[in-house]
Amino acid sequence: MTEDWRHGGFGLYIHWPYCEAKCPYCDFNSHVSQTIDQSAWADAYLRELDRTAALTPGRVLNSVFFGGGTPSLMNPDTVARIMERIGQHWTLANDFEATLEANPSSVEASRFRAYAEAGVNRVSMGIQALNDADLKRLGRLHSAAEARAAFDIARACFDRVSFDLIYARQDQTLEQWQSELGEALTMAIDHLSLYQLTIEPGTAFGARDKIGKLRGLPTEDLGVDMYELTQELCEAAGMPAYEVSNHAQIGSESRHNLIYWRHGDYLGIGPGAHGRLTLNGKRFATEAYMLPDIWLRRAQIGTTEKPHEQISAEDQASELLIMGLRLSEGVDLERLGALSPMSLNQERLANLIDLGLVETEGRQLRATPSGRIILNSVIAELLAP
Repeated sequence: MTEDWRHGGFGLYIHWPYCEAKCPYCDFNSHVSQTIDQSAWADAYLRELDRTAALTPGRVLNSVFFGGGTPSLMNPDTVARIMERIGQHWTLANDFEATLEANPSSVEASRFRAYAEAGVNRVSMGIQALNDADLKRLGRLHSAAEARAAFDIARACFDRVSFDLIYARQDQTLEQWQSELGEALTMAIDHLSLYQLTIEPGTAFGARDKIGKLRGLPTEDLGVDMYELTQELCEAAGMPAYEVSNHAQIGSESRHNLIYWRHGDYLGIGPGAHGRLTLNGKRFATEAYMLPDIWLRRAQIGTTEKPHEQISAEDQASELLIMGLRLSEGVDLERLGALSPMSLNQERLANLIDLGLVETEGRQLRATPSGRIILNSVIAELLAP
């Protein structure tokens, strides 16, 4: 029987933990440091590539994603050494995708050209807003003009360029978002990631909101209106949502992120990186130690990860459902059943279909546009005992 992960593919995530500043909404594992030993970090990543490659011989690698943090702070030589080692260890897919996240404040034309020469063929830019007042509120270090200039540099160096925007920001109106998204769609090449601002515990925004000092957040109804407007405008521009927050021209979807959503295998390298790895027919969750200094020390002796946890068949099926329903294509019910004997409650499923929140077509189960607005509730209902 074909191992299930092959339905999703095999990817590699590399986490760069450093940023120039910590954004107030960010709950990622990112840190600010005055000094970074780029050579030591490059050596550590190479050791981890050697170690993990020994676990996955003979696999075809579909993608690598440099995330963070701000990977555009990595020396191009560091990226080049990593890409060279990747090519030595794995056979690369014919449509291999190598993405690097970048912030406009750390973009230089010469640096982008060097990343491209190293083998990066896609850039994802954290623009977040197209006006200076909101960029300042979001703690961003770049201006809107710098963002547009950085995007032009990226477009000149890479065929595939995506960028992120955050909406439902403080005091933002529906009309303002419509205008801003319209501009973004005129800029976009083939992919946009559009996220509704969420206030996470442990962030500066979270602390401010807890004491009632984060004012101007949209009502729930306005947030829904903004989401629906986003779907409408992107669809009309030929960039439909293939995932809840991601829009692309057909064929330009993020191949790396599709591995996550299609329940493939992926290695996670770097501080705090998570992975999913199938070994000898068993699927494991992997997690690296979070603090950069600790991870860097442990990389010397190959102990960067906490003990692997085997994922039960039932939990694998739940993960497939949770991740797969984020996609417009949905989930293959036959695949779901092959993973685990757990069966969906047919009465609950029928009720969700009657409510217009999910639909089935052949073997596919997918959330409808209405269902994606309240996807967490839909999934909770499907997984309820």
